[in-house]
Amino acid sequence: MRIGYPCLNLSLDCKSSRTFRLKNYSESRLIETVENNLKCLKKILVYNRKHNLLFFRITSDLVPFGSHPILKYNWQEHFREKFEEIGKFIKESKMRITMHPGQYTVLNSNKQKVFENAINDLEYHIDILDLMDLNPTAKAQIHVGGVYGDKEKSLQRFIKRYHNLNSKIKKRLIIENDEKSYTLEDCMKIHRETDIPVVFDTFHHECNNNGESINTAFQIFTKTWRKNGLPIIHYSTQHPIKGNYSHAENIDLDHFKNFLQKTKQFDFDIMLEIKNKEKSALKAVELLKLDKRFNT
Repeated sequence: MRIGYPCLNLSLDCKSSRTFRLKNYSESRLIETVENNLKCLKKILVYNRKHNLLFFRITSDLVPFGSHPILKYNWQEHFREKFEEIGKFIKESKMRITMHPGQYTVLNSNKQKVFENAINDLEYHIDILDLMDLNPTAKAQIHVGGVYGDKEKSLQRFIKRYHNLNSKIKKRLIIENDEKSYTLEDCMKIHRETDIPVVFDTFHHECNNNGESINTAFQIFTKTWRKNGLPIIHYSTQHPIKGNYSHAENIDLDHFKNFLQKTKQFDFDIMLEIKNKEKSALKAVELLKLDKRFNT
């Protein structure tokens, strides 16, 4: 079991997601920005290893405009050695890495241009993971997408398009249940047709489910992983004041303890989607020191 958090470290004085306005694009600006982002990413990973945070989601903004038509420069070749160096550090540290393309990366869109853009964005994310020479347990996760007035038709459109993806994308792509449209059972329908692994989001499941208990949900989704490494879960709770699917600012340790107890028969990697990032992750690590599943 590994504990992780997404994209940004609040304890450090840098961000690996620095960008600039499209109107200010130039190759020199791109190179300078990516160099600084990669330096910061390495700094974050060093921090994580020191604090036994061995699961991390790399920001989608590592390379500004990474899937935008304006980017003609061969950044992959320019930064190849730096990516390989970071990948070596990740592998030596026995870390696990994921990426999460944004809300506009929608494979089942009913608009062809949106679908084409989604493919370009997925290829950009996969390039990053491949450049670091990470094994297939390093994944890029997406939501199933929209309903577009006909959920079953939209679900089948996802399945059909998945089958037509190239093997490079298929090797790393995973799907996640969401809080409004596609439940765990919907994701399992897709898995049965595609064999794609399913990320289980505990908070989304509380918001949108088919009546499965946490234990039942774990019995279901963990079987989708097999040769793809430990199952991945996203853990968070609802913000006590904001509500409306908002994630909490801090980890609720009592809730987390209860969750760990309910799932004690399973081993999995935990991405904490909590607003204060590594601060909650450090609390989780402290709590898990006596758990035999925890990877130290």
